[in-house]
Amino acid sequence: APGAGAGPGAGAGPGAPPFTTVVVATQERAGQLARALDSLLAQDHPRFEVVVVDNAPVTDETHDLVHRKYGERVRYLREPVPGLAVAHNAGLAGARGEVVAFTDDDVVADPRWLTELTAPFAADPRLGCVTGLILPARLRTPAQVLLESHGGFAKGFTPTTYDPRRPPRDEPLFPFTAGRFGSGANMAFRTGVLRAVGGFDPATGAGTPARGGDDLYGFVRVLAQGHRLRYTPYALVWHHHRETWADLETQAYGYGAGLTAYLTAVLVDRPALLPAFLARLPGGLAHARSLTAVRDTDGGGTPGGHDTRTHPWPRRLSRLQRRGMLYGPVGYLRARRALRDAGYRRPDADSGRETP
Repeated sequence: APGAGAGPGAGAGPGAPPFTTVVVATQERAGQLARALDSLLAQDHPRFEVVVVDNAPVTDETHDLVHRKYGERVRYLREPVPGLAVAHNAGLAGARGEVVAFTDDDVVADPRWLTELTAPFAADPRLGCVTGLILPARLRTPAQVLLESHGGFAKGFTPTTYDPRRPPRDEPLFPFTAGRFGSGANMAFRTGVLRAVGGFDPATGAGTPARGGDDLYGFVRVLAQGHRLRYTPYALVWHHHRETWADLETQAYGYGAGLTAYLTAVLVDRPALLPAFLARLPGGLAHARSLTAVRDTDGGGTPGGHDTRTHPWPRRLSRLQRRGMLYGPVGYLRARRALRDAGYRRPDADSGRETP
């Protein structure tokens, strides 16, 4: 790997991509993780490190894989408290890079992914976050095809900059429609900016009663602080979609729960945003209806070329997503209570739980 393990000053120059920490949170999926790590270590980025956060591990399988196969090329952190946002906060605390990038253990990164994802930071000092394109690694089952026909994780093929000083005219709900900005499997932040807003809300994300919303929370918090967010389709990862109908049902419910859980989290943490949210509430209800509108679909079309407005869920998945939306605030409050009972505190910088 050209830049794996290179220090902050190695190869730095004017306009060079910033030294970056890549964080991969995982839980008992060593086989998928190895595939993802192989692609990350093949990046052409000149200066980066890779950090694996083993979240609430049950076995030593991930620990053994990282140390046996990757040695010093990958840092290993153990985070015993379950939750994707908790794991990402542990990675953020241990990050040494000027930029911290996040991806998932079920992706394969294009060799230029990290370079394309981090280059915009060097060009625009007001950028706080950059997101990239996520396309399906394969479309082998009906569930995978249906997810992609609903929009998948792609946000289109046009580079877009979101500026809180100049809200987009075609986004009346800005910045609360955070799902339009990107997805957690392909995102990067200036490390200092993300730390300044407190990282991710630990009561959101997969692995918590809230089910999701951790990435959306991060996007909105950064925008609310006045930073720009850029979506670039040139930063590409290939995602292995879930394969079964049961998986898709779980995902639809989680989408709904994560959406309203993240909104609850933002308003709890930033009550000053409440007037802006209430002013956009009528449009928000219409947006929610469009997300869960019912239609029959054959799942055809081009990967990355759909969105929820033109290709909504089938009836059963629409109902599940609506139920998830109703549950989301409850799930968020349950997650907060569970963290409080566990005595969890967000880690400070450089306090990641590194295991030899």
